[in-house]
Amino acid sequence: MKIDLERPEFSAADLRFALIVSRWNGEFTSRLEAGAREALGKRGAADANVETFRVPGAFELPLAALTAANTDRFDAVIALGVVIRGDTPHFDYVAGETAAGLRQASMETGIPVLFGVITADTVDQTLARCGDGEDNKGYDAAMSAIDMVNALEEIRSTSDTR
Repeated sequence: MKIDLERPEFSAADLRFALIVSRWNGEFTSRLEAGAREALGKRGAADANVETFRVPGAFELPLAALTAANTDRFDAVIALGVVIRGDTPHFDYVAGETAAGLRQASMETGIPVLFGVITADTVDQTLARCGDGEDNKGYDAAMSAIDMVNALEEIRSTSDTR
């Protein structure tokens, strides 16, 4: 069941984003990238302010996200990947370590690193999460990135005035 998230109408016009995209399951991750770019464009992000970097698979997303966040060139980093459960425990290791690594990158840098990684049991579940608009995990992650940049700015500016 999908829960609708009420989102403020924040602008991304002056923000810079890194999209870190896994090449593994590229037929799906390309849809996630398109969804992220659609969301950023709808909120006013210029194409020149959105850079894409490709990595081999989901497991490599955290290091690339950390590296992008450490450049001080981006307001947020959006990690996009797809991990589909197979017959071995490989899924558990890749999905869990990817999530933990992306969280760590965000915590270490103070830059929002968004988890736009589909972790699904089946291809059908994956397809349902890389559809159009809000039915796209990349779109959702990009909207959350804009929201987080603004939330952190609000926290920082409130702290500065006390």
